[in-house]
Amino acid sequence: MTTTPLSLLDFCTVYPGETPAESMERSVALAQKAESLGFSRVWYTEHHNMTTIVSSAPAVLISHIGARTNTIRLGAGGVMLPNHSPYVIAEQFGTLAELYPGRIDLGLGRAPGTDQQTLGRALRRDPSSAERFPADVAELQAWLSESSPIPGVTAFPGAGTNVPLYILGSSLFGASLAAKLGLPYSFASHFAPQHLEEATSYYRDNYVPSEAHPEPYVLAAVNVTAAETTEDAERQTALVHRNRVRAFIGRRGHVLDDAQLDAVVSSPQGREITGMLRYTASGTGEQVARYLTWFTEHSSADELMISLQAPSHDEAVAGMGILADNWLK
Repeated sequence: MTTTPLSLLDFCTVYPGETPAESMERSVALAQKAESLGFSRVWYTEHHNMTTIVSSAPAVLISHIGARTNTIRLGAGGVMLPNHSPYVIAEQFGTLAELYPGRIDLGLGRAPGTDQQTLGRALRRDPSSAERFPADVAELQAWLSESSPIPGVTAFPGAGTNVPLYILGSSLFGASLAAKLGLPYSFASHFAPQHLEEATSYYRDNYVPSEAHPEPYVLAAVNVTAAETTEDAERQTALVHRNRVRAFIGRRGHVLDDAQLDAVVSSPQGREITGMLRYTASGTGEQVARYLTWFTEHSSADELMISLQAPSHDEAVAGMGILADNWLK
């Protein structure tokens, strides 16, 4: 058994023919299964205007799943802070902290989590709002502490809960900010592998200890496709790649038949899309465990954030069990 904890990213996927309610019930079941297997936490991502993802309101989803689980930590991975007032996020996650003491995390990102049309017209987000991200993080920290940033105003619930904050990122910007603020850092290497080593090394080398976090702490995300046989893992990986390319092309309004999809998958454009999944542990439980051992050292990770990659929910759950049997037991 390894000592490196495993956690889980749940994208709350809506499969064809499925309703949002059915997807959210599967997320409940996934968190319950992860809890029983010994995973440390499950995080939910904020996305908007994506009809295949239902995690647009992480705080609401976390509250529902928290009521159906007992011990596993739950959090946003993350809230896209420039989309919101830090005060409102402090109230939301302060409420969660009061409902589920010691179980709530708050990962913070500065990306929009959506397209430009939704960003500007539906979310009404100022295009320059990302520039305020460092100041917004500091303000949120203050609302969650005993030090209100505005005299006479309190985030309630929220004040004094000190909900743990995590900086999310895929570049040196997030690494630099997390190091400067003395906060844990989560790198999105499951879809943005390019700067993993550079960012985590910079974060550790430049870390400024804080009272809450005297030591740096890195969570690195990695994809996992685990199966009973190598052949089945290869089959699942091929389908994952096809589905990913189909989804990317579909966002541009293109519908491809199977022959066209095969051609795109094997093209430079297709390889660029599937290359986003560079860090993937695929194979039997033993093969996946070997890869994750290497990846832990490669990424300088204190904890691995697992993104399950499978063609179906049932195969993802089965893979999670295989992973747990070979890493957590």
